[in-house]
Amino acid sequence: MIVYTHSDCLLKDNGFNHPERKERLDSIIESIKQITNFKINFKDAPLADMKIISLVHPKKHIEKIFSNIPKTGLIGIEKEPYADTMLCSKSKNAILRSCGAGIAAADDVMIKNERIFCAIRPPGHHAETTKAMGFCFINNVAVAARYLQKKYKIKKVAIVDFDVHHGNGTQEIFYNDETVAYASSHEFPLFPGTGSEQEKGVGNIFNATLKTGTKGNEFLEIFHQKLLRPLDKFKPEIILISAGFDAHFRDPLANINLESEDYYKITKQIVDLANTHSKGRIISFLEGGYDLLALSESIKQHLFALKN
Repeated sequence: MIVYTHSDCLLKDNGFNHPERKERLDSIIESIKQITNFKINFKDAPLADMKIISLVHPKKHIEKIFSNIPKTGLIGIEKEPYADTMLCSKSKNAILRSCGAGIAAADDVMIKNERIFCAIRPPGHHAETTKAMGFCFINNVAVAARYLQKKYKIKKVAIVDFDVHHGNGTQEIFYNDETVAYASSHEFPLFPGTGSEQEKGVGNIFNATLKTGTKGNEFLEIFHQKLLRPLDKFKPEIILISAGFDAHFRDPLANINLESEDYYKITKQIVDLANTHSKGRIISFLEGGYDLLALSESIKQHLFALKN
């Protein structure tokens, strides 16, 4: 298994007491290094090329974000009440490495047929075509999807998002695109407020809303019925995962009660689908998850299932 990451991703600062902090990635990398029963090959994430980014985001939009990067201190790019998507002096390379991880992973999964986890920050699934928000600037999973379609002529991409927050950006980007299926489980209502089950795109959007307090067995049943069954009919050629671990009962930003072991079961269902339709091809991208213990435990479960 390959894990893409980069030290630049640790340099992005969001300020005191911000939930999306470098310690998240530190805890994940440390946890992955403790895995001894199968080989993990760490690779440095490259800087994403603007031409590839522009398959999703207009070049002017990305350049405007980068032009706002301060020499010192922090700048929030949103208006209240959600002024928590921050730029610091080290933001540019962190953003480009996070996107570049998925692009490099796409080449590896197609050429080497290895499963890959992108241990990166900032996350991406809230980033819309021309709007950065929710800690996200570039939609990493969407760029990887478009790159796979362009370079490898993949006709059907499935994106499975089990972050506790709806990936409004990913949905917006692919809302009218029948070549990409987007399937998301998320607490509802919760930030960002999108993701009702009536939002269906052109029959390619599948939202599974979760009530506060949902536990593992109920989650798994909903996940299978409302997301994996329609994806089984879609028959994707590759599956990309937006892997957020904030539906864990320990997470401070939400109210779903998954245990660390549930992430093995969730991931295993996705692996089974990939083995059926996608030649086993999976790339997983870190999204949310803000409790360090929950992250370190859950990531091991996620990778154990990806390996099998």
